Amino acid sequence: MARIDAFLKLAVAHGCSDLHLAVGVPPMMRMHGDLMPIKFRDLGEAELDGYITEVLTQSQLKVLRDGNDLDFSYVTGEGGRFRVNVFRKETGIGAAFRAIPTSMPSIEQLGLPPIVRKLCDYHQGMILVTGATGTGKSTTLASMIDHLNATRSVNIISLEDPIEFVHRSKSSQVIQRELGTHLPSFAEGVRAAMREDPDVILVGEMRDAETISMAMTAAETGHLVLGTLHTTSATKTLDRIIDALPTEEREQTKSFLAASLIAVITQILVKSPDQRARRAICEVMVVTKAIGKLIMTDQTHQIPSQLQMGKEYGMQLMDQALMTAINAKEIDPEQAYTYAADKRPFQRFVTDMAAVPPFEPVDP
Repeated sequence: MARIDAFLKLAVAHGCSDLHLAVGVPPMMRMHGDLMPIKFRDLGEAELDGYITEVLTQSQLKVLRDGNDLDFSYVTGEGGRFRVNVFRKETGIGAAFRAIPTSMPSIEQLGLPPIVRKLCDYHQGMILVTGATGTGKSTTLASMIDHLNATRSVNIISLEDPIEFVHRSKSSQVIQRELGTHLPSFAEGVRAAMREDPDVILVGEMRDAETISMAMTAAETGHLVLGTLHTTSATKTLDRIIDALPTEEREQTKSFLAASLIAVITQILVKSPDQRARRAICEVMVVTKAIGKLIMTDQTHQIPSQLQMGKEYGMQLMDQALMTAINAKEIDPEQAYTYAADKRPFQRFVTDMAAVPPFEPVDP
């Protein structure tokens, strides 16, 4: 058993989402969103280098020694699975281990809005799950793939960096390919997938113009494409896609978004009232004819009002979702205040206004 497995076992036993290792400090665990140190000595450079290199393959070790970061999945001697990023910094090597649950969570178990299940019924178009790093995007997509796997007989090709949840084929066939191991880039993975008779293509991260363009082509040619972006609202997601592609393709991109984008789910993780768990809270935009028109006429700034009034389509603003969760006593009201765009309706939940930053009033 690798020595690092002891730290990983401890983190999992305490219900932590991440383990952080860096030179000069003890190992740190992230519990319910907060970092806390393990009672252990400060890690030395040689010691930590030994912990990390012990679990690397020869090819991974070469990449690291060449000065590059590493992304890979790691399985401990006891079967625990982790997504790993290894990097170098001023004081030496560092690493972050993200725990992957052993059981596949369902859409209902994650507390996702009911519309998410309905979105899985589409056969063509693009669905995006967005949010900052560490907000559970991969878990949400895994639950959607698992639902498709169980309820439809389709060919699902999942392109990941790295592979996290391992899907066993049920009613569908699920093919999982890993960046750097099975494919050189997401764009090449999408290009190859389109020759492999896919029904559903999952793109782990739409991080560049070529990948976005290939994913759009796949969605336009009869496939259901699921993907992620590191954006924090539906409007910012649209702007990111339009800005990522060449200026001469702007009108074509807007036409795609208006016609083939199905929905954008933007999520955050907010602590429960007892501080012992975190819950996914989602803003949802479903592309209706009205929203499509706003996209085509460069009026995306008006989209939030459509979300606010689009309950019948399953839409909701993040602030609406936060308030609903507060009223259901599912999240900590004071943390919800920090995430709210318009903080005025949330002020009454804050017990110590001096403890929160000042905010700019939202224009009516």
